[in-house]
Amino acid sequence: MRTIMISLFFLAGLVTGCNNRGYDSLSTKEFAAVIAEEDVQLIDTRTPEEFAEGHIPGAINIDINSPDFDERISSLDKSRRVAVYCRGGRRSKEAAERIIVDGYEVVELNEGFISWEGDVER
Repeated sequence: MRTIMISLFFLAGLVTGCNNRGYDSLSTKEFAAVIAEEDVQLIDTRTPEEFAEGHIPGAINIDINSPDFDERISSLDKSRRVAVYCRGGRRSKEAAERIIVDGYEVVELNEGFISWEGDVER
């Protein structure tokens, strides 16, 4: 019975986007609401080439695979929330995990820029 309860709590966390990692994975609608806030720092973690092909307006490109990623992130304002995204969600989750270690409040776009472009109802 206990195993079933633990599994249900884990599944509920996955369904709601909550996790124990210290950041929230948001749907496109939720992410759009967050980045509409004036004090949010919007970070695109894709390559400069991907960024040049299209990005969310107002985003700053900080490639997670660049050697200066951590240094550039550390220059962000810790009093302001950080919203991160990538193409499909993998890199932004990795970025979120790295960024929260430094004490930032972080949200990430769960399914990435692909979902952003495809969500006409946002």
